[in-house]
Amino acid sequence: MRCAREPLLAGKLGVNYTQGGPPPGGPIFVEGDVKPVGVLLIIMSCAVLAPRAQESPTSTSHEPTTTATPIFKSHSDLVVLHVNVFDGHSDAVPNLPQSAFQVFEDGKAQPITLFTGADVPVATGLAIDNSTSMLTRRNMVLAGTRAFAASSHPEDQVFTVVFNEYVRTGLPGGLSFTQSASIIEASLLRFAPGGMTALYDAVMEGLDHLQVATHQKRVLVVLSDGEDNASMHSKQDMLHRARRSDALIYTIYTGDLASTRGDRDVMKKLASLSGGVMYSPDSETRVVADFKEIADNIRRGYSIGYVPSDPDGEYHRVKVTVRAPGFKNLSVRARDGYTAGDTTTD
Repeated sequence: MRCAREPLLAGKLGVNYTQGGPPPGGPIFVEGDVKPVGVLLIIMSCAVLAPRAQESPTSTSHEPTTTATPIFKSHSDLVVLHVNVFDGHSDAVPNLPQSAFQVFEDGKAQPITLFTGADVPVATGLAIDNSTSMLTRRNMVLAGTRAFAASSHPEDQVFTVVFNEYVRTGLPGGLSFTQSASIIEASLLRFAPGGMTALYDAVMEGLDHLQVATHQKRVLVVLSDGEDNASMHSKQDMLHRARRSDALIYTIYTGDLASTRGDRDVMKKLASLSGGVMYSPDSETRVVADFKEIADNIRRGYSIGYVPSDPDGEYHRVKVTVRAPGFKNLSVRARDGYTAGDTTTD
């Protein structure tokens, strides 16, 4: 059963807006024509799963209450990059100031007009391979999901996509999202493993579902060996869709755990073009650790925005650089471009 598309709801992101400063009484939020372009948490913000939080049925609005928070109405198209910074040991580096970053579009420096390194709520999809190759690995998946939940934010919106040759949303009862770790775990057990693999269709389903989330920062975590033998869409369809999405994609490649290697390259490409990271664990214990690391890295990311000078409908290359006193060998993970004026999600 595949999900019908729903209208895109405007999200809100707490930011430090550099022109004019915040109004009295609280932080500034940007609302309106915000054009997120994605970053790395992975998937890098992590889904936050609060075991006792209330669920979000499809029919219920996810719009946060804003009566006590000043709202800055912006009619500019912002390009928003979700960025992660790593040191030479591949550890995420939090708490860097705005002055440490520079953004370039097509080689030209851009003034940063939005910046936050806060731990904001995230919308996260977990796309989990449930084909024959995963028959003996259910306990590994469940343990990884629990580790992921332990680093959650109480206001995260989370859903699951469980796939073999069929692509199914895992949440029961018409829920679009949940904040309950127990419901997430139960959703992964709803369907018996086995069959072929429709990876490309599952990724596209997950990206479509993220569009109805109210949180501005969106992440898709994909666990699979990369093999596809059942999708209606092609590999290029999936990669094109991922490039146009605002979501940060983390992948966990399981080919090193099996005799069949799958397609490592497609898992790496899927992560890198979104600004995410591919993990390639060599043991089930490492899979669990990678789920936790993805969650942690999402929490430590930055959101950086600027107003493009020419929304001409063309594809523009974007580069983010970072320099900070006391740090060496810093590297940045972020989306490498966007299509100006492109608001479609097909």
